[in-house]
Amino acid sequence: QVQLVESGGGLVQAGGSLTLSCAVSGNVFGIRAMAWYRQAPGKQRELVASAPTDGSPNYTDSVKGRFTISRDNPKNTGSLQMNSLKPEDTGVYYCNVVGRQVFKGIQNWWGQGTQVTVSS
Repeated sequence: QVQLVESGGGLVQAGGSLTLSCAVSGNVFGIRAMAWYRQAPGKQRELVASAPTDGSPNYTDSVKGRFTISRDNPKNTGSLQMNSLKPEDTGVYYCNVVGRQVFKGIQNWWGQGTQVTVSS
């Protein structure tokens, strides 16, 4: 089995910072990519940031210069550092991982989500 757990969400004031963490455990042979998505109330889930194994991280325009995605491959963990938060950043944030599971090949895993609320 593979388990993916997110943490770090909470309530912050506009202009503040918050760091989200994503940890993968279980029968994982290797991680290929990690990404963060978010979903605001009544809106579609959108890609916020992605970090492939090979290549530079990518960010949606609305968070460029404010968010930073990082990975620690040996530990199968990652994080999303969020600075200068705005009320429009409010939503449920999900970690998504593409990796190889033992005996099953390439898999796509989603976390349960963590709530981020930015007050004005």
